[in-house]
Amino acid sequence: MFNKKIVTDLDVGNKHVLVRVDFNVPLKDGTVSDDTRIRAALPTIQYLLDENAAVLLCSHLGRPKGEVKAELSLRPVADYLSTLIDQPVTFVEDCIGTAAEQAAQELQSGEVLLLENTRFHAGEKQNDPKMAKQLAALADFFVNDAFGTAHRAHASTVGVAQYLPSAAGFLLEKEIRYLGKTIADPARPFVAILGGAKVSDKIGVIRNLLGKADQVLIGGGMANTFFKAQGYPTGNSLVEDEVLDVARELLDEGKQKLRLPVDVVIADRFEADAESKIMDMGPVPDGWSILDIGPESVDAFSKVIAEARTVVWNGPMGVFELSTFAEGTFGVARAIANSAATSIIGGGDSVAAVKQAGLADQVTHISTGGGASLEMLEGKELPGLAALQDKD
Repeated sequence: MFNKKIVTDLDVGNKHVLVRVDFNVPLKDGTVSDDTRIRAALPTIQYLLDENAAVLLCSHLGRPKGEVKAELSLRPVADYLSTLIDQPVTFVEDCIGTAAEQAAQELQSGEVLLLENTRFHAGEKQNDPKMAKQLAALADFFVNDAFGTAHRAHASTVGVAQYLPSAAGFLLEKEIRYLGKTIADPARPFVAILGGAKVSDKIGVIRNLLGKADQVLIGGGMANTFFKAQGYPTGNSLVEDEVLDVARELLDEGKQKLRLPVDVVIADRFEADAESKIMDMGPVPDGWSILDIGPESVDAFSKVIAEARTVVWNGPMGVFELSTFAEGTFGVARAIANSAATSIIGGGDSVAAVKQAGLADQVTHISTGGGASLEMLEGKELPGLAALQDKD
């Protein structure tokens, strides 16, 4: 459970504070095209500046595989961040070594420095102690505010915490509060909604939530595997044959809790202008694929959501990128937005759907980390969190 020091527990005035942020943001033509993750880090950065700390920020960007790749430089992010905090952000072209050390030494209280992409060094993903020590040498304290990478044991998330007094930033604390504490002790009824393409990605999550939730609603491509496990022909639908036995086990374990769609939208091909029709769940004709849940399923799921006091949603109900097959996902999003429950949205696609539906401000918490939020829903300990100091 969350009993970690948070940034307010550190005496940071006139000290150098290294903050691991998640600035793994999309860049288009050399500029930031979605600043959600940058904005998520602002409360911690602003707090440190208000406390007169010298703030050093480090992050990864993309998958450079231990090599310097100009198109994955964090320089555009430094420029963008300076406009958000209304003060200059110094950028240095490495995260360790002479240039980084010199830039850190020159950094004054109340100033911000962004280090270059940590994954330009192979030692980052290897959690290399030498790299972690070099990062730690730049500062007096370490604050982890990167929930999106908290499930990775890397030099800048776990290693560096071995060498400096450490704490969680406000974003990490908030994520753990919602995804950890809410799920450990939820207001009931507690409803989990799981979608997305694959059952195999979420077997552990389904198992964990069957033990904790009052109802688990399944949609998206993963529902097809459950349909086939029940013996229905599924046509050309996406199905994971290799986990059919596991699906049967989960159906058996979740007899009272696991709910599948009662109707579906099928199409003759995977295109926006495909011929499509709604059918009650049963044998899917050859050559047709299930691409969304149907209106009766949306109604049934919405009734369950309306009575919930805690809702967790991870994964869309259909191929919502194509407008013909978006109604299931948007219908569930509306039901969550209209409910009085504490609502937690995790995972990139469900977050995108909630934003696309214009409902982002009507849910309690939108998680910034897909993989990390899934691991928390599975009940796993996150290495980036475990590495931080406990409260006294």
